[in-house]
Amino acid sequence: MTSDLAVCYDDILDAASRLDGHAIRTPLLEFGPLNERLGKRVLVKFEGAQHTGSFKFRGAFNRISRIEAEAKPRGVIAWSSGNHAQGVAAAARQCGIPATIVMPTDAPKIKLENTKALGAEVVLYDRYTESREEIATNLANKTGAILIPSYDDPYIIAGQGTVGLEIVEQARAVSANIGTVLSNCGGGGLISGVATAIKANIPDAAIYSVEPEGFDSTGRSLGSSDVAGNVPNAKSICDALQSPYPGKMTLPINRTFLAGGLAVSDEEVRFAMRFAFEKMKLVAEPGGAASLAAALSGKVPAHGGDMALIISGANVDPDFYCSVLAG
Repeated sequence: MTSDLAVCYDDILDAASRLDGHAIRTPLLEFGPLNERLGKRVLVKFEGAQHTGSFKFRGAFNRISRIEAEAKPRGVIAWSSGNHAQGVAAAARQCGIPATIVMPTDAPKIKLENTKALGAEVVLYDRYTESREEIATNLANKTGAILIPSYDDPYIIAGQGTVGLEIVEQARAVSANIGTVLSNCGGGGLISGVATAIKANIPDAAIYSVEPEGFDSTGRSLGSSDVAGNVPNAKSICDALQSPYPGKMTLPINRTFLAGGLAVSDEEVRFAMRFAFEKMKLVAEPGGAASLAAALSGKVPAHGGDMALIISGANVDPDFYCSVLAG
């Protein structure tokens, strides 16, 4: 293990212990139609079954549950298009801490409503003309609230890494030989944690980030000393995967452990969402379906062994979802 990285395997084991009894141990599922289409054994980690419908609760609880008692009344603040928002709101409520979330005006309605229903105060902003980081930082400076980053925090990364730890344990239980792992990627918190856990147990596994076309900043930064941003004016239906840059903590981890980065189009994501519903009976939001889209579109380089991929979230607006299913 590289010592200068923000998170090590022991941090993920510690996070798993803290999350025990609080987070759901989500299923690792196998589907005949998916195996047949890809011509190999594929195991799907379904984080849509997690609290608030995405993996984000894991990192949020691992971070927020460590806040000292005297700091709790000042609350926590985060920025998010929805999944981190809900994860922070749910974790804060469990820990008895007030939460404020800065969310874009065009966030999916279901994510906005669920965040409010979890007791958080929501502050709206325009993602194209305003800085969510600046708004949240100013609020934190005024109130003394603790900022909870969506990915660039050791406890957040370690909490998300428990997804990878569970994949390893559950794959062994069904005698799977994992050779390839696909993880959706926004700022890199999920995949950096997952890669840390996977590589500690399966050193030869080939791990790939999957991002929307135009927002594949992690993939384009992996083989370069520079940090790539997103393509100017890029747009995608994958609202959960639109971080402007890879994290300062997550990118070094991903450069160390990833085999490469893949990018998927909106149409490939739509097809994956339909496939998940029709063939797997699973609901997947656009960002949550990116890894499945990469697999179904044949973009994953060939490797030996079985494949594991993560459906990272299931929070999708009903009207939009119906339009996707209608084709």
